[in-house]
Amino acid sequence: MATPDLERILARHRRDPLQLLQILIEAQAQAGWLPPATLSAVAEALGLPFARVQSTASFYSFLHTRPAGEYRILFSDNITDRMLGNMALMQALCDKLWLQPGKVSEDGLVSVDTTSCTGMCDQGPAVLANGRTITRLTPERIDEMAHLIRRRVPVGDWPPEWFHVEDNIRRRDALLDHGLAPGAALAAALDRGPTGLLWEIERSGLRGRGGAGFGSDIKWRSCRDAWGDAHYVICNADEGEPGTFKDRVLLASYFDMVVDGMCIAGMAIGANKGFIYLRGEYRYLLDRLETRLAQRREQGLLGRNILGRGFSFDIEIHLGAGAYICGEESALIESLEGKPGKPRIRPPFPVTNGYRGQPTTVNNVETLALAALIAVRGGDWFHAIGTPASTGTKLLSVSGDVERPGIYEFPFGVTVAEVIAAAGGRDTQAVTSAGAAGHCLAADEFGRRIAFEDVATGGSIMVFDASRDMFEVARNFAHFFAHESCGFCTPCRVGTAVNARLLDKLAADRGSPYDLDELAKMHRLMQGASHCGLGNTATIAIDDMLAKFRPAFDRRLQSLEYEPAFDLDAALSQARRMTGRDDAGAHLGANREALAEERAHSLSQVCATTADAPTPSLVKPSPVKDSQS
Repeated sequence: MATPDLERILARHRRDPLQLLQILIEAQAQAGWLPPATLSAVAEALGLPFARVQSTASFYSFLHTRPAGEYRILFSDNITDRMLGNMALMQALCDKLWLQPGKVSEDGLVSVDTTSCTGMCDQGPAVLANGRTITRLTPERIDEMAHLIRRRVPVGDWPPEWFHVEDNIRRRDALLDHGLAPGAALAAALDRGPTGLLWEIERSGLRGRGGAGFGSDIKWRSCRDAWGDAHYVICNADEGEPGTFKDRVLLASYFDMVVDGMCIAGMAIGANKGFIYLRGEYRYLLDRLETRLAQRREQGLLGRNILGRGFSFDIEIHLGAGAYICGEESALIESLEGKPGKPRIRPPFPVTNGYRGQPTTVNNVETLALAALIAVRGGDWFHAIGTPASTGTKLLSVSGDVERPGIYEFPFGVTVAEVIAAAGGRDTQAVTSAGAAGHCLAADEFGRRIAFEDVATGGSIMVFDASRDMFEVARNFAHFFAHESCGFCTPCRVGTAVNARLLDKLAADRGSPYDLDELAKMHRLMQGASHCGLGNTATIAIDDMLAKFRPAFDRRLQSLEYEPAFDLDAALSQARRMTGRDDAGAHLGANREALAEERAHSLSQVCATTADAPTPSLVKPSPVKDSQS
C-alpha cells in the first residue's frame, strides 16, 4: 500500500511506468532511501515486476536501497579535485564525525563518500550535500560543516555562500556574446520554415558538440524522414565527462538559447515534444529551469501555438541519478524510459527507433544553442568561422594547473598552446583533450589545433604542470571508468576493473613490466571489442600517458620479473589476530631475510652431515629383478 506522499508522487507522474526513475528520485527525497516496501508499492502501482523496479533503483549511484544517513556527503573525486586536496578534506570531515569513508555512522546520522566529477572543476574542491552542490571547500568550511551536521541543522539552512556557483566565463565569442532576445532565434526559424532551416544548418556545417562531431543536418533529416507516430527532441545535458562544465554554464545563463534551439530542432524534424535530460549533479538548477519554462509558456515562447504561428512544442525536464554512461544517447533514452541506463544494441538508431520506439534526435546542449544562432545569422556566416572541416566556435572547459580556470569560447583551429596561455598555464607538461576519455598531449604537441580533424574534444581541457605525477592521473581515470562501466559487455566490465587493479598494484610497489604490457593489451582489446563508446575510449588517455610519460610508471616497478598481485602475507592477517601472533615468524613478506638465514643455516647443517657420511655411488644400484624383466 502506497503512503499518501507516494500516492501524490505517483499521481503527479500519471502512474506512467516510463516515469519510474523520476518517481524513485522523488520517493527517495521523502524518506532518504528506498526501502523494499517503497519499491514494492511502486511496482504494484505501475504494474511492473518488482525485479524491474529493483534493477532501476540499484543501477544509479544517487539512489539508495539501504539507509545512507540523514546527511549524505559526497566528495567530487575528479583528478582536479584531488589536485586541490579533496582527499585530505574528506578525511578531516570523517575524523571530526568519527566515521570511516564509505560508511554510515553508527547512529545513522551521516555518511561520507566520493562520487565522480560533479562539474565544478573550475571552483573545487566540491561536494554534494544531500544532492546540493557546495563549491570551494576549505578546512574552515569542513570544520563548520561537521558542527552543523552534529547539531542536525538542515542542509537548506547552511550558509548560502557555500552553494554559490559561478559561471567563470573567461573568453566570449559568437555564442556567448550573441546579444539576442529570448525567442528571436525561434521567430527567425519560423520565418525560414523547416526546409529553409535545414538548408541553413547544412550550409553551416554544424557538427555535434558532445564530442562525436556527427553532422547535425544529417541527423535531423534522417529523423524527419523516419516514419513514426510521433517525433521527439532530447537535449543531452548529462555532461559527466571529468573536467567538463560548459553545459552547466549554458543552462545557467543561456537557457533561452538552448530552449530556442530545442524548439527549432522540433520544427525541423516534425516534433511537438522535447526532453531535457539534466544530470543529477545539476539538480540545483532544476527549479530555476522549470520556472523559466513556465514563464516562456506564458510569453507564447513555448507550448501551444508558439508566437501565434501555429507551431506547438513543449519541454519536460527529467533528472538523472548519477550514471556517466547515460551521456551515451541510447543509454540516455533507456534512462528516460525509467530503465537502467545501458546502451542499446544498434542498429536501429535513435533517429528511427528512439524514445518510445519513435524517431528521436538527441543533441548536446551546446549544439542546440548554436543551432539557434544559425537560425538568425545564417549558415554561411557560421561556416566562415573556424576551419573548413570544423566550422564555428567551441566552448572549452579549462581546469587544472591554470591561473584562470573557466569557460573559453574559441573558433575551431585554435592551438592547444594558445588555450593554455589564455588560461594562465605555466610549466605545463600535459593536457587531456577530452576529459578522461580522450587523448593526453605532451608538451611537444601543444602546437596542434582544436578541431575534429586534429584534436577532437567534447570541451574538457585539463592541464597538468610539471609537478604532477601522471601515473596518479592515469590511476584516477582507471578507477573512474571501473566505477562507471554499466557492465553490459564483458570487455568493458572486466577490462576497466583489470586496469584499475593493475595500476593499484603498481601504486603498491608490486608491479613489473608484465603489468605495463597488460595495460597496453587491454587498450587494444577494449577498443576493438567494447559495446559502446565508454569501453572504446576508457583506455585512450591511459595508453597515451604510458607511452609519453613512461618514467612515471617505470619508477614504480619493484621487479623486472612477474610479481603476483595477491598479497599472501596480508591474507594471513586474520589468522595472526586469531592466534595472537605478530612476530617476524608469523609474517611472510617482512620475514624474507629471516627465512633466507634459516635456509642458509639448514643448508650448512646438511653439508656438515653429508661430509661425515660415506660417499654414495654415482650410479644407483638396480633393484633385484626377476628373469622376465
